[in-house]
Amino acid sequence: MRASTLTGAMLIAAAVLLLVAVQNGHCAQLCMDSTFPRTINESLSFCGYNGTSCCNATDAAAVQKQFAAMNISGTPCGDIVKNILCARCNPYAGELYTVTTTPRTVPLLCTTTGVSSRLSSTKPAAAAAATDYCTEVWDTCKDVPIPGSPFQAPKGTAPAPAPRLTDLWQSSSEFCGSLGGTGGKSPSSPCLDGGGAAFNSTRPALPLNGMCLERVGNGSYLDMAAHPDGSGRVFLSNQAGKVFLATVPPQGSGKTLQLDAANPFLDITDEVHLDNEFGLMGIAFHPDFAANGRFFVSYNCDKTQSATCAGRCACNSDVGCDPSKLGADNGKQPCQYQSVVAEYSANSTSGTPATATSANPAEVRRILTLGLPFTTHHGGQILFSPADGYMYFAMGDGGSVGDPWNFAQNKKTLLGKILRIDVNTMPSGNTTAGWGNYGIPKDNPASTDPSFAPEVFALGFKNPWRCSFDSGKPSYMYCADVGQAAYEEVDLVMKGGNYGWRVFEGPLPFNPPSTPGGNTSADSINAIAPVMGYAHSSVNKNVGSASITGGYVYRSMTDPCLNGRYLYADLYAKSMWAGVESPEGSGVYNVSALTFGCSKTSPIPCDFAAGSSLPSLGYIFSFGEDNARDVYLLTSKGVYRVVDPAECNYACPVKSSAPGAATPPPGAAPSSAFRARAPAFATTLLTGLLFGFLSFRF
Repeated sequence: MRASTLTGAMLIAAAVLLLVAVQNGHCAQLCMDSTFPRTINESLSFCGYNGTSCCNATDAAAVQKQFAAMNISGTPCGDIVKNILCARCNPYAGELYTVTTTPRTVPLLCTTTGVSSRLSSTKPAAAAAATDYCTEVWDTCKDVPIPGSPFQAPKGTAPAPAPRLTDLWQSSSEFCGSLGGTGGKSPSSPCLDGGGAAFNSTRPALPLNGMCLERVGNGSYLDMAAHPDGSGRVFLSNQAGKVFLATVPPQGSGKTLQLDAANPFLDITDEVHLDNEFGLMGIAFHPDFAANGRFFVSYNCDKTQSATCAGRCACNSDVGCDPSKLGADNGKQPCQYQSVVAEYSANSTSGTPATATSANPAEVRRILTLGLPFTTHHGGQILFSPADGYMYFAMGDGGSVGDPWNFAQNKKTLLGKILRIDVNTMPSGNTTAGWGNYGIPKDNPASTDPSFAPEVFALGFKNPWRCSFDSGKPSYMYCADVGQAAYEEVDLVMKGGNYGWRVFEGPLPFNPPSTPGGNTSADSINAIAPVMGYAHSSVNKNVGSASITGGYVYRSMTDPCLNGRYLYADLYAKSMWAGVESPEGSGVYNVSALTFGCSKTSPIPCDFAAGSSLPSLGYIFSFGEDNARDVYLLTSKGVYRVVDPAECNYACPVKSSAPGAATPPPGAAPSSAFRARAPAFATTLLTGLLFGFLSFRF
């Protein structure tokens, strides 16, 4: 077990860092050895972690062995002790165990009410608020002999091989006075309850002065995925149909992304239809890619150009739509173009896909093919949930202004939906499930409401452009949905949720110009309002329109003041925002306009518009996240990474974890001295295609 090998110096370092965090009202994800949690490539089944953890499989096995030696498995006290031992794997283990400068053998146990938000727990928040977990531990285990007990004996108490709690403490109040609390010196520090790390609802956010960026690459990409092996590598894909394997430079190294542009990891440009709104739209790597080499690509094809581009039309009799009545759309036949999700495999001669530097260009299997009624609004992002392991596919309403066929509100169609499928369970024989080769999760909305298509997870979207799961709260899925002409929104997506389009555009009622597919009344749906967003009238007045690009909840400590905030932007790169849920678990978000600058040590100098102190990023196509949880912006002018705010003279009271980081003096203002201009670079997209791509988002 890693905790048993901690040195005194490491414990002191962790305590000092945590003391700084506590004094500033900040709770950081941190492990017991003062490192940051890592992405795990397998589920830690004994402790129940999947996604981000302070343990790997070896650590979890050690915890399991320690618990087995206690011989209390299957008892109420055993369940509690297991939860306590597994807290070592919690992403907040460092704060759970070292909320004081005295090392602890068990985490801080929650003793008071008022807890409104929890991580890794299956209980409702209201149940957490009524639970005094420390007293529950005492009542359940006080008379149980526990061989190798983890409970730290008070000073002056002789250790015993199998002590009971009553052998060490006289009462529950004495026990909880020693091992329990509300979160140490700060109400924002976590304590352990019956499910995971719990936080007081008054946890404040750190002050936010600005986001500092460095330019690490010149290429133009639409999607980025961290390598599932946990290394410092990422995959980048462009619209034309190429996927590149790149090495991320360490923070503070002054180096750029390393990739071989002449030798892509995958090249399917012959299969991809590249045009204004078409191309390679998304990539997703199986959580077990390092072992099985499976990965997936979402792209568009043209059935008049490719024999393999064949699938059902989304406008069909099953959903009350007649393709013959659609009419010509820009001179193209209905469903001439398809949205495809296909599976590929990494080339691995050594039997270890994690080391592969290329993929087999031959498709392993077609997962899904969906014929598009029009040439706009078909999203295309795919991603795996760290919470349940299923694939999610963000699909727009299929196009034309105002969703005339009301696809987004039709539960039987896949258009205007977030889909959820199981790519680990394939249909048997020659049959296919729904629209392709995949299984249906048993708890999808159709399990309780047969009016849903079985693939549908949530509905009521116009054109979701970039969704992400919060690595700190894996059940939180955020999707940015592009508006029509008035409002851009960010939705917190839940199973079976209806997000309103085209009854609403964001929080505003929407009146479609054409309704051959009928209408849906506001009273007939329980529309869920966006948690964040902005009106077109508030941004880009010189452009005359707006289009949202969704991002990530920032979980790196490179910029501690961004930690816990959801980042998103407008396509035109003139506006960015950071939103934080406050209080946690409330569904209420405080949103701040986000000033951004360019690092004075940027490996590639940033461009600046004449007379402006803000770097000129071009168009923000997407955000990305690497295995260190650092966030990137994928723009028409290159790849940018969030760095230590001090590099732009932005003040943050908690020191960055970046190498060589130094906190600037309080009140430091953004630097406007750095104006180095990069040479003009050749964009990877033809000018016409670039502006065509921009137009598809509306």
